[in-house]
Amino acid sequence: MTAKIFTCLIVDDEPLARKRISSLLEQDSSVTVIGVCANGLEALKVIETQTPDILFVDIQMPEMSGFQLIETVGPNKIPATIFVTAYDEFALKAFEVHAMDYVLKPFENERFFNTLERAKQIIINQKTDDLQEKVVRILEDLNAKKNYVKRIMVKNSDKVFFIEANEIDYLESSGNYVKIHSLGKHQLVRDTLTNMLSNLDPEQFFRVHRSTVVNIDKVKELQPWFHGDYLVVMKDGTKLNMSRNYKEILDHK
Repeated sequence: MTAKIFTCLIVDDEPLARKRISSLLEQDSSVTVIGVCANGLEALKVIETQTPDILFVDIQMPEMSGFQLIETVGPNKIPATIFVTAYDEFALKAFEVHAMDYVLKPFENERFFNTLERAKQIIINQKTDDLQEKVVRILEDLNAKKNYVKRIMVKNSDKVFFIEANEIDYLESSGNYVKIHSLGKHQLVRDTLTNMLSNLDPEQFFRVHRSTVVNIDKVKELQPWFHGDYLVVMKDGTKLNMSRNYKEILDHK
């Protein structure tokens, strides 16, 4: 009887972490790495076309977090998932409550291979439905407890004021700052777009480009553009570019 070969996909934005996971998996002859991705967008395409058995995915990544990747893939297509994290304490508590596997950076060999073995046994015993249910419960748990910000504090010279989240039209990355467009004006806040987006309600705010996030309630329409891209037409007439990758994510929602 031929031994089963488990296909594995690695998703992590840190090159050293990707290299470390790859080197550890090379020690297991029953595992074949079919992809190494630096972000969730790349991983989404691999999962859809190659359906890996096991997924190692970092929790916190720019553009699309590990959780967002899993939500986009959907419960019926989730591989046996092992979350990778360095410090997300809240997520770790959720994993422990739902008996879900994870590995911490820096990786310890024993923990890594024990976790990998459990994932393989789940596949062998055809209990992936149980695993999918655990992942779904974790996502529901995290989303239910997430307190999204209702307004953003802006420091301008000697003044401090707030912009209501529902009054934001769109956000733009501007170096080490985020430019907030609201009510016909814009303000600069020292932050990253990824971090600001993580604190806003994903039902209301959606990334349309690497450097742009829109308030869905402020969008008038999408217009086809060149090479699969789209124009996002805001209610105030502003036109923003939406790259094809993000349109594909929107289609999965």
